[in-house]
Amino acid sequence: MLRAALAMAARGWPVFPLRPGSKTPALHRQDRCPRTGVCGGGHVKWEQRATTDQAAIVRCWSHKPYNIGLATGPAGLIVVDLDMPKANTGQDAPGGAGNFLALCERAGQPVSATLTVRTPSGGIHLYFTAADGIRLGNTAGKLAPLIDTRAHGGYVVAPGSATAAGTYEVTDPSPVAGLPAWLLALLQPPAPRPLCLRMPGAFRSGSAARAALEAECSVVRRAPAKQANNTLNRSAFKVGRFVAWGDLPREEVEEAFQAAGEERGLTVAECRATIRSALDSSARTVRARETA
Repeated sequence: MLRAALAMAARGWPVFPLRPGSKTPALHRQDRCPRTGVCGGGHVKWEQRATTDQAAIVRCWSHKPYNIGLATGPAGLIVVDLDMPKANTGQDAPGGAGNFLALCERAGQPVSATLTVRTPSGGIHLYFTAADGIRLGNTAGKLAPLIDTRAHGGYVVAPGSATAAGTYEVTDPSPVAGLPAWLLALLQPPAPRPLCLRMPGAFRSGSAARAALEAECSVVRRAPAKQANNTLNRSAFKVGRFVAWGDLPREEVEEAFQAAGEERGLTVAECRATIRSALDSSARTVRARETA
């Protein structure tokens, strides 16, 4: 595992420890942060702690046979994760690999030769590099069912790691290819709609609410990396009053903040939990419109 971790770092890919035999980070959670050492200025998450420093890697992996987490965003990678169907689905249900092949065929594009890793469950990780200036977040099912992507805010279990189900193995050692332009076009978030500014007295409640939603989503996208989650929580809480007043559908607000949070680099699950908590809290504490 130490050799494998050093090999990742030698490619310029920051790594961090996962629990032995697991896919879970072997780092303390925010609620258990001692606020000392690297966390002296505040909790530092796994993406910021991932490193290519050989001495630090030797110290870590000499301590325990940790699995290897590869921080895709800092590594400049986009990994396409092709999952297997769940055991309780129909036998003829296509897996992520089949769906990806169909996606390529519909686009009239070949399946790119690139570094490929087989997961213990039989899934596939396709490694691609991001072009300079391109910052993508994670996606789940955006390209097609059972196809996820990992970029900023995400990680994959690196080859050499193992779980009870087996080992992550390189099946195609080809050089890492650049992300094809047609895939990039599918993964890029939609351009934000321009905010139409009006005189304050001209707003109807619905248009005022959507203006607030767009403004707060912009705040989330510009948030400092270490404050992204807190910013998402505050912004969603502010907009929550418009949901409580019936000016905005909750689904629209959740979808907008989910996209903004993922674009900023937060994980899918992290965004979902924070948004729901903030909206629920806002609904419990909101004042009547006349007194707000």
